[in-house]
Amino acid sequence: MKHIIIGGNGFVGRHLAHDLSALGEEVIVADIERSDLAVYDKVRHIAIDVRDRATLDRIPLDSDDLVYNLSAKMLSPIQVRAKRYDFFWPVNFHGVENILDWMASHDARKYVQYTTDMVYGHNTDLYTTEDAPRNPLGEYGKSKLATELLCEEWRTRGMNVSIFRPRLIIGPGRLGILVKLFKLIDRNLPVPMIGSGANPYQFISVYDCSSACIAAWRHGVPNGTYNLGSEDPPPVKKLLGDLIKEAGSRSVLVPTPAPLVKATLALMDRANVPLMDPEQYLIADETCIRSIEAAKRDLDWTPRDRDQDMLNKAYREYRMLSERDGRSPSSASHAA
Repeated sequence: MKHIIIGGNGFVGRHLAHDLSALGEEVIVADIERSDLAVYDKVRHIAIDVRDRATLDRIPLDSDDLVYNLSAKMLSPIQVRAKRYDFFWPVNFHGVENILDWMASHDARKYVQYTTDMVYGHNTDLYTTEDAPRNPLGEYGKSKLATELLCEEWRTRGMNVSIFRPRLIIGPGRLGILVKLFKLIDRNLPVPMIGSGANPYQFISVYDCSSACIAAWRHGVPNGTYNLGSEDPPPVKKLLGDLIKEAGSRSVLVPTPAPLVKATLALMDRANVPLMDPEQYLIADETCIRSIEAAKRDLDWTPRDRDQDMLNKAYREYRMLSERDGRSPSSASHAA
């Protein structure tokens, strides 16, 4: 069998391609473009665009192959409200329609789909299990919920679909909204928190996302939906405070009244100058822990990376890139 990674040139996809090829598996990366990644010495690249159904026919697909879809439009860069639907839906939903139709035409029935934990919307329980209500707060989450419903429909047609709902994915090559935080710390500026910072914040590493895909393959691609996140996430205040110490920065954490901050961000959003997407700030002060017991039980999967380690490594990557580009903005000392 072959492992076909749609969107394999992207963040999680490149790590999955590397890990599968290291296991001696045959891997095809299908993406809109090819980069200079070292993994292409071992895997084949085919140029496709999930928005164009005809391009998928370029991929040689056999009935026993496994397809992983990691193509997606994410919340970074932030989009103004009027552009969000057209930004997210063509790839996140209609692209999945095309992939599933293409697979069905080859009688291929093994599929892994990444969505997002943002399908839940506001948090209703301390630990969110996969059967919690799905009420997304914006177009990104709505496009991913529509994708889940589509995958559930294809399950009734005999396709095996494993769905993963990750928390915020971080790791080498992806800084996203964290850059704004890191710049404040580098410049020794106050770091505002939405609320008191007493609520926990949960990440998931790109390496653990890759290992979850491999676990799904090894367990026969079960028809299940699984949260992905770290274990025992610390409170935001401790997470950021320890990062400031790691950076050798003089920044201080500033708690803020969450309702006022959210109202201000919502006003900026309506004025088409968004600083954050509503799906990010509306739950920023909520206790948000996704239960990963289902993935542990069904897939024998356990995350290996801790939240603090992930954030500190991301900061060190930011520093390295800033210094390489000659844009180091601070005189603060930095830990090795």
